[in-house]
Amino acid sequence: MAYLEHVNITVAAPDATAGMFVDLFGWHVRWSGNSIHNGYSVHVGSATSYVALYTGEKGSLHDAQQVSYNQRAGLNHIAFVVDDLDTVETKVKARGFEPHSHADYEPGRRFYFQDENGLEIEVVQYD
Repeated sequence: MAYLEHVNITVAAPDATAGMFVDLFGWHVRWSGNSIHNGYSVHVGSATSYVALYTGEKGSLHDAQQVSYNQRAGLNHIAFVVDDLDTVETKVKARGFEPHSHADYEPGRRFYFQDENGLEIEVVQYD
C-alpha cells in the first residue's frame, strides 16, 4: 500500500515554520540545507513522513493572489492529528494565531488556524 511521504510548501522562513511544527506537534527537523533554484529547505516531521518547507532566493517570494479553494491544484489546508487538541490550541493561541471553525463531529473534534505564511492548518483529535 502506498503512503504519503512528504508535501513541499513554499514559506517565508522555513526555520521558523519548522520550529512551530516542532512546538505544536512534537516533530523533529530531519534535514535542512540548500535546495533547488538557489533556495533553502527544512524537512520537519517524523521518521516516516515530513513537510518540506522551502524558500527561494531572497526577494523571490510573491504573495498568493487567489483563494486556493478557487484555484486548480491549490493547497487548501494541511491537517495534523494530535492526542490533545486543547493543549495544541493553547499553544496556537500563545503563538498569536486565532483558532476558528471549531467542530465536534463523528469521530472527533477539530479547529483551524492560519499561520504567518497564509497556510491554513487543521488540527484534529479523534476519539
